[in-house]
Amino acid sequence: MEANDILTQLDKCAAEFKLPHPDNGYFYAVDVRMHLYRDPGRWALIIETVGYNPRMGNLVNVVGTYGNCLITGEPGWENESFHDRVENMEEIDDQETYAGGIPMVVRGRTPAVEAEPGEPLEVVFRRLVPEYRDLILADEAETQSRIPGDLPKVLQLEEWHQPEDIETLPSTSETYQQIAEVLASGDVGRYRPSLSPNTHWSNWPDSGTL
Repeated sequence: MEANDILTQLDKCAAEFKLPHPDNGYFYAVDVRMHLYRDPGRWALIIETVGYNPRMGNLVNVVGTYGNCLITGEPGWENESFHDRVENMEEIDDQETYAGGIPMVVRGRTPAVEAEPGEPLEVVFRRLVPEYRDLILADEAETQSRIPGDLPKVLQLEEWHQPEDIETLPSTSETYQQIAEVLASGDVGRYRPSLSPNTHWSNWPDSGTL
């Protein structure tokens, strides 16, 4: 299991726009998380990207899955990889602004988030972070739905440095080079970033603007 083989798969997915990026013009960026799984012969990388997609009409967690041991589908995402988080969008959505008068329901809970009628929904949804981020990020069943259940997790990242240009291939990115080294070797010490994290939504002002 070589780092170059891992990067080759990620490069192919990136070239086919099957690798998530916070600067997605159709998603207002809200939150991210990354999971690394491996054993001596298998590897898997899960990248969560949570964002408000007005076209899909919800706050959506897209769970991208990559690896050499997928139990279903191809690297990237399938229809089942898109997880709506708000259960009462029809009640709180007034032409992409908060309707007011009723709290949002997120996975069966009503988080105490301050919101005024008329506020853009992406602004309201971003207030779920950090207190309620575990409501919008994936649970274990969602994260591991396409990988073997016995594959050990070796690293979880809450933030990282994402290349600013969406066309940058992972093989040329320090972040993904080091992630590939961890997955190939099992040595988490090989993830030693020199670049500051930039995956917070505030670093991507053009996300969701198409």
